[in-house]
Amino acid sequence: MSFGLVNIPVKLHTATENKDIKLRQLHKECHSPINYQKTCPVCEKEVQNEEIVKAYEYTKNKFVVLDEEDLEKLKKENEDKSVEIIDFVKLEEIDPIYFERSYFMAPDSGGGKAYTLLRKALEDSGKIGVAKIIIRSKEQLAVIRVYQDTLLMETIHFPDEVRLVKDVPNIPSNEKVVKKELDTALMLIDQLTTAFDPEKYKDDYRTALMELIEEKKSENATVIANDKQAPAPANVMDLMTALQASLDKTTPKKTTKKKPATRKRTTKKHA
Repeated sequence: MSFGLVNIPVKLHTATENKDIKLRQLHKECHSPINYQKTCPVCEKEVQNEEIVKAYEYTKNKFVVLDEEDLEKLKKENEDKSVEIIDFVKLEEIDPIYFERSYFMAPDSGGGKAYTLLRKALEDSGKIGVAKIIIRSKEQLAVIRVYQDTLLMETIHFPDEVRLVKDVPNIPSNEKVVKKELDTALMLIDQLTTAFDPEKYKDDYRTALMELIEEKKSENATVIANDKQAPAPANVMDLMTALQASLDKTTPKKTTKKKPATRKRTTKKHA
């Protein structure tokens, strides 16, 4: 990471984790996990990874095919770029709609002093850094800020990735608000106003789902997935056999012409 002429070797660590409970799909009849295959609807066959190319659809059913070599070249040109802080701004100037994903930044070997300097400078100035970074071959906009005793990097959307409010349908514009209703709403907000405590909020659905899963486990309501391999079709023949069979089928059969039957002459004996 760099700001001005200061360079700080850092490592990124994902700051959040997805706690969603992932459910697999099984075949109801035999409880085998369902497979998903990549198939070509025109050739009507499964397509292997080495048979797939990447392309950009610039209009309906019209594509620009991109060579893997070109993509690798772009990747190598960008992967060595550092986290470069280009501006310093106030956090409250950025609307939360821009925020995407959070990463903890830890100093790498020899970067402790410069890391501490930036953290202290951000704390004293009350500012955050706006930076650019390459993550998984994609250029991202990010902000660097202090979180507790750590530098935190949060990737944010570019402006053209945030949809325009005017494109949202059915937004009322000049609806008249009754003063009594507004006063009541403000009173309700005042009664529910409190200091933000993140520990207070729980994912009730995930908790209930895990309780249901544990309950079913205790009731022995479990199934063992069928891991048997699908048997090979009985009518599979090798390539040579198939070619020979096709050849035999298209080759006209030779017919043997029968010789016309000859009548035997009978010699009458004269008395």
